[in-house]
Amino acid sequence: MIDQTGLNHGTVETVVAIKMALEAGMDLVEISPNNNPPVCKIMDYGKFKYSAQKKAAEARKKQKIVEIKEIKLRPMIDDHDYDVKMRAMQRFFEEGDKVKITLRYRGREMAHQEIGTKLLDKVKADVAEFAKVEQDARFEGRQVVMVLAPR
Repeated sequence: MIDQTGLNHGTVETVVAIKMALEAGMDLVEISPNNNPPVCKIMDYGKFKYSAQKKAAEARKKQKIVEIKEIKLRPMIDDHDYDVKMRAMQRFFEEGDKVKITLRYRGREMAHQEIGTKLLDKVKADVAEFAKVEQDARFEGRQVVMVLAPR
């Protein structure tokens, strides 16, 4: 048991420890219940709860939620449009987000799927230095989906 000043009293019976806490006008708080014997401290329980709540809030604030951003492409995309999409993709990776690339085929473009495959290979090569393929390209009806994650 540790008292309110931080002095370690060693192993103390529970009844005696509670009595000491009441005399000090504070609470007996179990700090680490898994130890044998459990460690208790004489302190204000309200302050203890408040500080634990603050620590949990601080930990939640530092967490980064990874979002999945989507970039939609077409097989016959123009060079400038492709560059704009690549810049957006690079910005998403810098922010720590994953990117889902959707390549949609329309009409007779389905007859020339190799154009789309070449485009996706080009995307993989262009983002290789700052992203890795998390889910390789797969068909979902008239579109191909690929997921990239930042390195």
